[in-house]
Amino acid sequence: MRDEYLKKQARWLSEGQIDRRQFIKTAIAAGLAVPSALTLATNVLAATPKSGGKLRYGSSYGSTTDALDPGTSENGMTQAINYARGNQLTEVGNDGKLIAELAETFEPSNGAKTWVFDLRKGVEFHNGKTMTADDVIATFNYHRDENSKSAAKGLLTAVKEIKKDGDNRVIFELEGGNADFPYIVSDYHIMIMPSVDGQIEDANSPIGTGGYIIESYEAGVRTLMKRNPNFFKEGRAHFDEAEFITLADTTARQNAIMNGDVDFIDNVDPKTVSLLARVPTLDILQTTGTQHYTFPMRVNAAPFDNYDLRMALKYAIKRQELVDKILLGHGKAGNDVPVNASMPFFNTELPVHEFDAEKAAEHYKKSGHSGAIQLSVSDAAFPGAVDAAQLIAASAKEAGIEIELVREPSDGYWSNVWNKKPWSACYWSGRPTQDWMYTSAYTNDTEWNDTAWKDGEAAAKFNDLVVMARSETDDAKRKGQYWEAQKILQDDGGAIVSMWANFIHAHSKSLTHDENVAANWQSDGGKFTERWWFS
Repeated sequence: MRDEYLKKQARWLSEGQIDRRQFIKTAIAAGLAVPSALTLATNVLAATPKSGGKLRYGSSYGSTTDALDPGTSENGMTQAINYARGNQLTEVGNDGKLIAELAETFEPSNGAKTWVFDLRKGVEFHNGKTMTADDVIATFNYHRDENSKSAAKGLLTAVKEIKKDGDNRVIFELEGGNADFPYIVSDYHIMIMPSVDGQIEDANSPIGTGGYIIESYEAGVRTLMKRNPNFFKEGRAHFDEAEFITLADTTARQNAIMNGDVDFIDNVDPKTVSLLARVPTLDILQTTGTQHYTFPMRVNAAPFDNYDLRMALKYAIKRQELVDKILLGHGKAGNDVPVNASMPFFNTELPVHEFDAEKAAEHYKKSGHSGAIQLSVSDAAFPGAVDAAQLIAASAKEAGIEIELVREPSDGYWSNVWNKKPWSACYWSGRPTQDWMYTSAYTNDTEWNDTAWKDGEAAAKFNDLVVMARSETDDAKRKGQYWEAQKILQDDGGAIVSMWANFIHAHSKSLTHDENVAANWQSDGGKFTERWWFS
């Protein structure tokens, strides 16, 4: 009885129906000691969202080549900006469950080939325009256009037709059934944009429906936003202002959070976690999700067009050493598939790609290659990427393989190196489902296929399996298709998935969030500006 009474009093305190003094008096009257009553009051108030303040976010991401076009978003900074200024039809909640966002409901029919989304009424863009089905259709068609360079294009190739039924209902007709389609439309690239006469006139416009309005934007440097007074979500977007600052240098980012120049940073270097944890004003936030660090080999460029050369490198890496020395244990060894045990239909019988000097040397000899192999790298790829590359070069040398490291500039890395140079370092935040991950980075129709693994019998079979599994409703059959797809990708593909890395953040103790923090992306699923507050 006492616990229920205190819960009710705590709810009243959080809702402002009683003040702190009244709560403490009732808690003491209920039998709590004074110190316990004081602590409970402090905890209740800290967990109650409050409006106000300016959030300063120091990010490891951002490039002067970035743009506001959501389709070209390619790093954590542009993702966070998209989620702050805009919204999607659905979102992954901080508990990991899919929920409606700009849509109120979504329902399948016709074997999940047809999806009907009923839209929220009265949602306004920052320019005052009311969002309708026309804006949703124009947004999706922008990404689907045959000349589109959007990273979401590959996600939407199965969409056959989009039509509306009035101003607040959108109907998607797919080529085949896709039970995961509502997940796909939560992708940060597919931010609903305002349309004019059925067209997106300016994809680089800052206008969205989100909780924050962009006041100034300097690509790869700084973005300043203010709260949207007409935001459609009650109890969200608590800050008066949000400032995003690119701090690509690890030391600069660390110093900024320690000195109080920012309130929150992402990508804490595992080597500095213990140091930051000793700072009395800071909290370390660590989440385990689908983030993985890769070294993609583009199979359309020599020498990576050679199967044995690729296999030689896959066996030439001491993956656990990377986890121990780069992640300092904050993660797990990778196995050359972008899927782990946290995801449905993970193949638990895959061969383990671990360091084997003899196998590496054998494949290398079969490849016929000689001379140094260049690996382009920068810590812009992920914290410790350069050190990881040096460890890879050292272990490969034990197998008689020479790797030459090419240090690339951090600025422009994602535009000038990744997805262009034959071999480079990369990170992927991962995706909640296998289909979403494959259609983002591995199928033959996506702009972000950073291994260029599109041609040949193995790649063709992989693509067929992905399409089949997407529409398969029998779980046993779907499992078999995904297991085979993983086996083909691991063996023939150009991805070296070296390690699975925890998301590690640091933030001021005055910055508060729910107990549940999403792990589908870093920074609370990229939604921290909407979900967090100052205590």
